[in-house]
Amino acid sequence: MKTKSPSYQTSAKTMYAAMTILVKNGGSMPIRVLMQEIEKAVDLTDWEKEILENTGNIRWQSNMHFTSVDYVRAGFLIKKKGTWTITPEGEDALKLGPEKLRDLAWERYNKWYRSKEPANEVKPSAPEEESDPVKETMIELETLEERAANGIREYLKSKNPYEFQDLVAALLKAMGYYIQSVAPRGKDGGIDIVAYVDPLGAQIPRIKVQVKHKPDTAIPASDVRALLGILKAGDIALFVTSGTYSADAKQAASGGNNFIRLIDGDEFIQMWQEYYDKMSDDDKNMLPLKRISFLGNNE
Repeated sequence: MKTKSPSYQTSAKTMYAAMTILVKNGGSMPIRVLMQEIEKAVDLTDWEKEILENTGNIRWQSNMHFTSVDYVRAGFLIKKKGTWTITPEGEDALKLGPEKLRDLAWERYNKWYRSKEPANEVKPSAPEEESDPVKETMIELETLEERAANGIREYLKSKNPYEFQDLVAALLKAMGYYIQSVAPRGKDGGIDIVAYVDPLGAQIPRIKVQVKHKPDTAIPASDVRALLGILKAGDIALFVTSGTYSADAKQAASGGNNFIRLIDGDEFIQMWQEYYDKMSDDDKNMLPLKRISFLGNNE
């Protein structure tokens, strides 16, 4: 039996670890956080941890990004602006184990490649190879999106808690909600923003929002339960953080009788980008964006 190449072995074990970690953390994670968890969970060799001279990237991370395109085309993963999400099909495929999963992902990528470029004389890369112009273009676009998101994250970090609270209120306005109140500076009373679905606030639901500006912290389940405990009939809750949520916090949000929607820092950035054009100039200036277009595709 032919021995698998080091590149193949790296891609198989890191992608399997990535998908397993996604399942344990509710299905979705920012890639920057996922990479940190993989490094803790996987026994990486010195070769895998080397810095590549041509790019300056870490070998195993570069390898995993390249390989992940196969898993996306296989229907196992969804990647959107720096966040990876495992699909139900991907979760089910984990039972195959690292190498069989790697082979199936490549087979499906190969099938997709052939269907898009039936007359193309250039063959798609084999599982052990690290060169494919189609994948390289996709990864380059993903890298640019992630760099842009990182710049916005750093800008958010520079804001104080009240400025982040104002950003959340501005986003809700752009989404079509009516802001009844924003908590003044002072002691945290639990509810930071109250919004309505109509101008008079006569219709339910009432939207109660708690905002936590903790960009380097995972919100614990106790904070989510505390918010659920102060909701009344006809209320729904939003919990918005500039950081992340623990797995227990996500479970607490889905297990209560009242509806609570968790929005982490990465999703907040995505939503700000999505609704940016609907904001007033004053609101835009709180977190200004500049749009740049790149040649892409509709895949």
